Amino acid sequence: MLSDVKIRQAKAEDKPYRLRDSHGLYLEVRPNGTKHWRYRYRINDKENLFAIGTYPTISLMEARKARDEARDLIRTGIHPSQARRKQQTIQRLQNTEENFELIAREWLKKKEANWSPYYHRQAIKCLENNAFPVIGKMPIRAIKPADLLNILQEMESRGAETFAMHLRQWCSAIFRYAVVTLRADHDPAAALKGAVMRPKVTHCRPMLRNDITDFLSKVDQYGGNLTTVITLRLLLYLFVRTVELRKARWEEFDLENAIWVIPESRMKMKRKHLVPLSAQAIELITVLRSITGANVFLFPNSRRPTEDCMSATTINRALEHMGYPPGSWTAHDFRATASTHLHEMGFSSLVIERQLAHVETNSVRGAYNHAEYLEERRSMMQSWADWIDALHKKNEQNQAIR
Repeated sequence: MLSDVKIRQAKAEDKPYRLRDSHGLYLEVRPNGTKHWRYRYRINDKENLFAIGTYPTISLMEARKARDEARDLIRTGIHPSQARRKQQTIQRLQNTEENFELIAREWLKKKEANWSPYYHRQAIKCLENNAFPVIGKMPIRAIKPADLLNILQEMESRGAETFAMHLRQWCSAIFRYAVVTLRADHDPAAALKGAVMRPKVTHCRPMLRNDITDFLSKVDQYGGNLTTVITLRLLLYLFVRTVELRKARWEEFDLENAIWVIPESRMKMKRKHLVPLSAQAIELITVLRSITGANVFLFPNSRRPTEDCMSATTINRALEHMGYPPGSWTAHDFRATASTHLHEMGFSSLVIERQLAHVETNSVRGAYNHAEYLEERRSMMQSWADWIDALHKKNEQNQAIR
């Protein structure tokens, strides 16, 4: 084993000689007095030599660290000299316009006008959290399928299979854009199609009658924020999508005419949607107005009330706090619950589907029928709220008898 003292005391001789350290590392002392670190290793039964650098520019400790890093590469079949050349290329080009992140952001900017704000933010966040930290500063021509595969496999390992599939698609589009703008030669993401398998879809489950009464009892006992309680009750009464309710604005409500008009910009199918309000819903919204009426949103964000609405996780966290383990019930299950029981109550599928804002298969009718069956829907929404209340009242009476 070498020491700093032994290295400093090594004198030049007529011929080069070596001072050995350990695990293939040695110092070569040349006749002109220069001292060079070398690491001898084998790959595929062939002996190779890796030039680490000169002493004292690279100290003994640094040489050993470089050797250990080289050994890790060799175990995977990579020559350390090749890895160093690749890294030097990356460092030389990483601040130029050719790197992946800058081209990706350029592509994202072009997509902004045609994408919904939510989808655009989703793409940016996914790239920022997963791709940019790993390949963002790499020159786009230097990125290989293996670089992307490592990212996708890491996402898959933490259960983000769907986002991994989206990321591959977005990266593929970015590479194709780079090819079109003459800044790349091919799309390395294309080779990874199918590398991540789509997770099995878990369909929404409707609540049975006893599930509904259990839910309402737990809401009664929930000690959380009143706005969250009102959110949970309105989801059951109105069975809109969670995002539609979270982002509801006061300007969309006409309580006098008992109607909520959700603009097309916030609807999944990009069509304006009318939600008739039952007496119970109006009562809850009236209470809510006294709490959040001065804000833009019915359910403002607790941290940024003037800028944003309730976070996407608030409702699911409330369900967990009420005793529902993750995956047992989600906010979207309220829609399946309403659909199931309204069909059992004898309401027309056309009326139910229209209230659920499901897509109209006839594109011509779908363009103008956002108000179709409105009177039938008013009656249905009131009957639904009355049925829920009657179910809850009966359960409370049974509990009192017990």
